[in-house]
This record gives sequence, C-alpha cells and structure tokens, in this order.
Amino acid sequence: MAKSRPTKKILDSYTIKGTDKVVKVGDCVVMRAEDAQKPPYIARVEKIEADGRGNHVRVRVRWYYRPEESIGGRRQFHGAKELFLSDHFDEQSADTIEGKCSVHTFKNYTKLDSVGSEDYFCRFEYNAATGGFTPDRVAVHCKCEMPYNPDVLMAQCEACKDWFHPPCVNLTTEQVKKMDHFFCSDCIKEDDVKLRNSGKDSPPLEQKSPNDENCIIRSDCFPEGSFKSWD
Repeated sequence: MAKSRPTKKILDSYTIKGTDKVVKVGDCVVMRAEDAQKPPYIARVEKIEADGRGNHVRVRVRWYYRPEESIGGRRQFHGAKELFLSDHFDEQSADTIEGKCSVHTFKNYTKLDSVGSEDYFCRFEYNAATGGFTPDRVAVHCKCEMPYNPDVLMAQCEACKDWFHPPCVNLTTEQVKKMDHFFCSDCIKEDDVKLRNSGKDSPPLEQKSPNDENCIIRSDCFPEGSFKSWD
C-alpha cells in the first residue's frame, strides 16, 4: 500500500531562526538573495505552513520589486527605498528569512521623522509580465514635470503652491534651506523680486513634502506601454 503524503499544517506565525522576531501573515520580510553580491529580497508573507512533522516551514510570499528590477528600470524620480508590489507569488523556505521590515505607503513614508534601514515605501503595484503599473497615472511637480522623489529637496511657491527642485529655478539646495519665503518665476513680479529671499522677523521656509493637490497628473513618466489607459 502506498504511503499517504504528510498533511501540511497552516501556521499562525514563525520565529526567525537565531532571533526572537515573530513573523505573521501580512508582515513584510527581508529574504536572503541567491547571489550574496545582490541586496536581499523584500516580500510580503501570504501564508506560513509546515510539513506534517513540523520539521520544515515554508512561506508563500508576494515579491516586492526594486525599480531596477522592473522592465523600465530605475528612473530619476524613484526613491532609494522605493519598491513596487508585484503580482509575482512564490514559495520559499522560511530559513531564507533574515529579518522583518516595514513597507510604508508613500504618504506615510514622507511623514517619517527619520528613515531607518528597515523602512521602505511603495506607491505602485507592478505587473511583472507586462511591465504595467497601477495606479496608471502619477502626480508631477516643478517645471520639469517629474513625480516627487522623497530623497530630493523641493521648495513650495507661496503663491501657486506648486513645488520646485532648486536647480530647476536656478537655486542651490543650500540657498533654499536658508530662504524664509519662495516665489516661483511665474508668480513673482518684477518689483517684488526682493520677496524671493526676504523674511525679516518671519518664520523660516517650512520644509514639507508635496502631495497630490495643486499638481499635474501625467501618465507618460514611465516607458511607453507601462501604464494602462485610464479611460
């Protein structure tokens, strides 16, 4: 008589070997790459299961892709800690989990007081087969009409409320940091030029982050065909 295959057991959690960190479904984890020269993989745990004897634990994961791993590659506006949530699912040994991490929404990431080594952010879902992204349009800012990169300083015009990269308005990062007020060239008048760097007895220019208000929405910031139509 043929032996029956051991029944797999669904687990509620898994403790990473050599640590006291507990992984549960929905957690984001750092997984060892096959090539030690490459950065570790980032994934979201979808299921944890063990063989009938409980000797071997496997996890079903949904991979996050780094921009350089996508069909279009890394673009100028991609942040250093940016990831895409892909439709690529896989099963891996739980032994390859090296630690836990946090993948924040884009909005929450820009509000962090400090960014740690375990902090990442995601603002797009990615179709690994087609190279398509969801959402299919992205807010852009500045004269260059590029999406916001949280690693790059931008200044907000006090009049039109749009955001600008210092080099795009002929300023340096150091100059912007010292400014009390900023008005873009489209808003400023010839006789108000002094307001660009005025501000005696005024609060310093507040360093905030752009949002989707008062901005343009574009769908051509990625390679052709990477976005679906929004008809």
